[in-house]
Amino acid sequence: MTKHLALLCPGQGGQHARMFDILDNAARATTLLAQWSIEEKINLPLNTALSNPSALFSNRIAQPLIVAATLATWETLKPALPLPVIVAGYSIGELSSYAVAGAITPPEALSLAAVRACLMDSCGNDKPQGLLAVSGMHLSSIADSATRAGLFVAIETGADSAIVGGLREHALAYEQELLKTGCTATLLPVGIASHTPLMTPAVAPFLEELHRMPFADPDHPVVAGVSSEVIRRKADAIGTLARQLDQTIRWKDCMDACAEAGVTIALELGPGAALSNMMRRAHPHIDCRSVTEFRSLEGIRKWVDRHFDE
Repeated sequence: MTKHLALLCPGQGGQHARMFDILDNAARATTLLAQWSIEEKINLPLNTALSNPSALFSNRIAQPLIVAATLATWETLKPALPLPVIVAGYSIGELSSYAVAGAITPPEALSLAAVRACLMDSCGNDKPQGLLAVSGMHLSSIADSATRAGLFVAIETGADSAIVGGLREHALAYEQELLKTGCTATLLPVGIASHTPLMTPAVAPFLEELHRMPFADPDHPVVAGVSSEVIRRKADAIGTLARQLDQTIRWKDCMDACAEAGVTIALELGPGAALSNMMRRAHPHIDCRSVTEFRSLEGIRKWVDRHFDE
């Protein structure tokens, strides 16, 4: 049986104070973070950002940090791992995925992440926004009831789960409504309604910024979040990266696209383990783990090697 690797690039929610710890003994990673000027991108010393929860979950800091952690992990692991047959990124992770696939450089991805975060923050209005994770109800029922509550489906995560977004007051009211029915509903630590029409003002300026970057065709196929299509051309990459700001991410279909590509092993580049957990539930035949499950980069290399040696 031919073995194929997929790489999964996470979005917001799983960041934590020790998210770079797995790279502590990797001199290359430390050098890369300095070369990429991560502290300039977030306008804070890295240790300060990591030790301050309000900063760590601030959109303008979280997005560049997550991209930096993802790409530093991949750049350090890349010489020892097989090349991926496909790369999939969740929300801001989709931007990371194009750097993993070689369409842009890591510094360019970090610059775009910083711009993306600022543009999305500028879409805030006088009323706070929020995202709510919902499960225990068919996806179509979630969409219908969320619409009645004044919310939008931001991310389709499974047949009976989704993330919905909109004004925070509507999300809180919807949360209470769902809890009465026995469904699970959890407000996420994200202060903007990503992937909903509330972000539409950010789309055009972000598209302009994407066109200014020297994009190339990706070296490895990338799954587009808004359509689950496999992207191989830079024009399609740029268009879908802009559209995903205010359109629903179809992550359930993205996982299916990975399975259809013949993936046998998937590695989530961290931080967090949400994507690997979802992939295991959706496609149990895929051997899937997150870097956060390992104590060292060497442990990751050995796990991947064992899979390909079987």
